[in-house]
Amino acid sequence: IMYQIRQKYGVVGDTDSYKLSHTPQYKKGGDMMISYFESRGGDFDRTLNFGAELLAKEYLLQRLTHKQVDNMIEWAKEHMGGNMVDDLEIALRAVVDERGGRLPIRIRNAKEGLMIPKKNVILTIETTTPDPRYFSIVSYFETKLVRVWSPMTVGTTSWYVRKAIYEALVESADEPDAEIPFKFHDFGSRGVGGMEVAAFAGAAHLVSSMGTDTTVAVQAIEMAYGMRMAGYSIPASEHSTTTTHGPDGEIDLVTQMFDAYAKPGAIFATVIDSYDAMNFIRNITPLFKERLIESEALWVLRPDSGDPIKMPIQCVVELDKVFGHTVNSKGYKVLNHVRVIQGDGITPPQVTQILNYLMLRGYSASNIAFGMGGGLLQKNNRDTHKYALKCSAVRVNGEWQDVFKSPSVYDENWNKVETKSFKASKAGRLELVWNPITEEYKTVRREYLTSMDPEWEIALQTVYEDGYMVRETQFEEIRRNAGTF
Repeated sequence: IMYQIRQKYGVVGDTDSYKLSHTPQYKKGGDMMISYFESRGGDFDRTLNFGAELLAKEYLLQRLTHKQVDNMIEWAKEHMGGNMVDDLEIALRAVVDERGGRLPIRIRNAKEGLMIPKKNVILTIETTTPDPRYFSIVSYFETKLVRVWSPMTVGTTSWYVRKAIYEALVESADEPDAEIPFKFHDFGSRGVGGMEVAAFAGAAHLVSSMGTDTTVAVQAIEMAYGMRMAGYSIPASEHSTTTTHGPDGEIDLVTQMFDAYAKPGAIFATVIDSYDAMNFIRNITPLFKERLIESEALWVLRPDSGDPIKMPIQCVVELDKVFGHTVNSKGYKVLNHVRVIQGDGITPPQVTQILNYLMLRGYSASNIAFGMGGGLLQKNNRDTHKYALKCSAVRVNGEWQDVFKSPSVYDENWNKVETKSFKASKAGRLELVWNPITEEYKTVRREYLTSMDPEWEIALQTVYEDGYMVRETQFEEIRRNAGTF
């Protein structure tokens, strides 16, 4: 269906309905526009910059045709209940006739993978040609570009969860750098609204992890960022593969799994709560202890219900009774031959809680990994980090003018107060600059750049311009920018 929409209506079919009516509303004499994207707040001080190149490649490389303009204008007139899209048609015809169907816009973005402090410009979109016909095209494509909020939100969550796990590994594990790539796993593909969300949001998770079950995320990175295999998974059971054996058949399931996967160096996982997780550990895992030791494989046990904090810790304690442990160089216990993964009901704060409680009981963070599903890829929205794309300047009759909004704030008695609304937007042609010495970022007006101290550098780079990709970043570089691998 999405393919058919793109074929019929082209790059202009996907927008907000009211954008179809905006061209006649702008100030007369305007011929250029610039807008910016930022995080206006949220739970974290910084957000991961990721996904602008992915979205540009997905949405903005298709060349517009007259047939697509015909289809879109006919549809828009019917949809909007009148003949109010003449100016839009003029702009779109000019794109086809004079620009070969290539969009006259420029997207500038900080390097992908960087953690940008909130309330700073992350990217800008602007017209490339002074022309009143193209003036409103920047705003028309806001709908597409603002969707970068989703991968940025997921990428931010994964970055901070990775940070919490890594700190625990540094304290309690012998080889934290070797373990961290596979300590946080994406189980979210089935928990999102569609394949595109799974691909884009799941790709953002892989900036900070190499563990995922979201196949299309790995494939999207291959197509967009040039890395063949950015994420990996392992053989694992689910409840259906267990329960087809019946309540008395879990031993048969485990036997078949050992037959298939228990090889030297292999890792495989078994869900243990189909009936009774504690019974599984206490009475079924001992039956396979010697075979596991002989196989030289690692067996991961997954409780999938119960208290998300208490259950995985108790599983570690119970497995210790069966398989025993060694004590590492940092004085923490590490289970022999087995591990636990908690993938049900996990939130970022709970990851830290579980790790702290586990280490308080003398167990290394090596013993546990984490997974998140819809809570990672879907349980958020654009307001999680208060992302917004806002117009900040227009050129009218040859002169640049500031554009901003500043909503009033009222107290409980509806008296206006001086507090500034978080929805107030920035004004002017804006730049993000950074200081490589102090690693600070700040947003400034372009006209102030010449008066800044020389150590400050412009952080925004052109990603897309006039229908072509200008910057194409490799995924290895994105991970380096994020400081993850």
